[in-house]
Amino acid sequence: MTDRPPIRFRGRSFLAMVLAPVPPVDQWLAELDALKQRAPAFFSVRAIILDVTGLRFERSDLAHLCEELNRRSITILGIEGIGPTSLGPGFPPPLVGGKPVEDIAPPEPGAAASAPAEAPAAEASAAAAPALVAPASPPRPRSFVLDAPVRSGQVIQHLDGDVTVLGSVASGAEVIAGGSIHVYGALRGRAIAGAVGDPAARILARKFEPELIAIDGLYKTADDLGGSRWGQSVQARLEGDAIVLVPLD
Repeated sequence: MTDRPPIRFRGRSFLAMVLAPVPPVDQWLAELDALKQRAPAFFSVRAIILDVTGLRFERSDLAHLCEELNRRSITILGIEGIGPTSLGPGFPPPLVGGKPVEDIAPPEPGAAASAPAEAPAAEASAAAAPALVAPASPPRPRSFVLDAPVRSGQVIQHLDGDVTVLGSVASGAEVIAGGSIHVYGALRGRAIAGAVGDPAARILARKFEPELIAIDGLYKTADDLGGSRWGQSVQARLEGDAIVLVPLD
């Protein structure tokens, strides 16, 4: 019998569109219907998050809203702005920590109707006009440096590169990085490196006392790590499908 590889848990980053209802909700739904009539496919290929921040919703109100959206073939992947205790079975999962990006412009009234008539002229002008090159967007920072300790209950997440903590990571805190994690103090919380799929990611800590570490989806708890490197300066890295601990010189 061949050995099966261990189960891996990896993160993924997706761009979702956020719908934020505005009271009165019945009027907002009517405006949504008008938008769907102008552009029936606008919601069909998009991941939708429902943001109810600041709205005083009872659970029944939220259930009714989700039902109305589902009736319009708008599938909600998650709900932002409400605690998990306010939800329950039958609701999309609660979400936290989303990063805002540029607004997605809805189609203008009449845009769909006028497009076919203007298509030949648009094609002719496109053939005559020189191609326009969009300016390159500035590169995202690959490293995030935190010059303060990470306290219990805090979550530091940077999926675009490495995370460096110049202090300590307390028990109950969590650091999540797309690349490697460097902790110049004591690592007593959870460290998740290579969260979006990077087997070359590493975890380095001046004092290694973690509750949990993970690299590229492979996890080890404090009990799994044993005590041979406990409290030492340690580098954790992957070798095949195993996390190995190496002392830092």
